[in-house]
Amino acid sequence: MTVVGIGGVFFRAKDPAALQAWYRQHLGIGGEDPFHWTQTAGPALFMPFKQDTDYFPAAKQWMINFRVTGLAEMIATLRASGIEVTTHADWDTPQTGKFAHITDPEGNMVELWEPPQS
Repeated sequence: MTVVGIGGVFFRAKDPAALQAWYRQHLGIGGEDPFHWTQTAGPALFMPFKQDTDYFPAAKQWMINFRVTGLAEMIATLRASGIEVTTHADWDTPQTGKFAHITDPEGNMVELWEPPQS
């Protein structure tokens, strides 16, 4: 018996309804039923980082990574909505794909990942 996928991501929020609406509006997570989100099958990583990593804020114990398509277009749309997007050329490689970081309204870092083309 093995785990076959991620069944949900649960975390605390000061204003859960507003945060859920933000994720739906800007990242397309959720829909008519905001509690269910059908994902497209593909790779997912489960990766603990060293305690002293500087890849995401030290005050946060977790960072969620969303697999996306059309990262460049998504970045443009997020920036047009006033959302700060951080990218670094050294994050992107032909082997790992392309990455961007944003922060949600409650200060949670979110990584956007466009896997490499097969």
